[in-house]
Amino acid sequence: MAADNAIIIGLIAANFAPKNRKQIIMYGVLAAFLFRIIFAFSATYLFGFPIIKIIGGALLIWIVHDLQEDLFGKQKKIKSPTKASKEPSYMQSMYKVIFADITLSFDNVIGVVGASKGNFILMVFGLFLSVVLIGTIATYFAKYIQDHKWIGYVGLVVILIVAIQLIIGGLNDYDVLSINQTFKKYF
Repeated sequence: MAADNAIIIGLIAANFAPKNRKQIIMYGVLAAFLFRIIFAFSATYLFGFPIIKIIGGALLIWIVHDLQEDLFGKQKKIKSPTKASKEPSYMQSMYKVIFADITLSFDNVIGVVGASKGNFILMVFGLFLSVVLIGTIATYFAKYIQDHKWIGYVGLVVILIVAIQLIIGGLNDYDVLSINQTFKKYF
């Protein structure tokens, strides 16, 4: 479940020089860990509100659109020492990482808290392990996306699927939509 966070962090970090890329990944991993700890203690309460799922899905759609613009919307030019950098804004990218961490931490927390069955040490270990996986996978994705832009599209599609699942799940909770029993496990 940590892969969705890693994909977003990797997609965002891929547009930056290696020094900034490492910082974005580091801050993204730290934020993911903090949000997972916070959400672990309030997951049951938060998921009682379908609007949280809908807002999370909408935020992910916004992030997908923004990432698509960053990665593929602009023609990249070779940097010149006399011209301004074409790198996206560092702060805007950090905000994207934080929004993604907030939105995508829900599913991970639910899985870890459910698997730990009330064992606090096991829960913290599971959350820590997921954050370590995010850091390593995000670094790999950021480097790989630089060489293979098509992977960026695959990552965007994965994130879009998660966003749609969150929105449909929230709308189902409000009884706006009805989901066939066979497919309920996906929402």
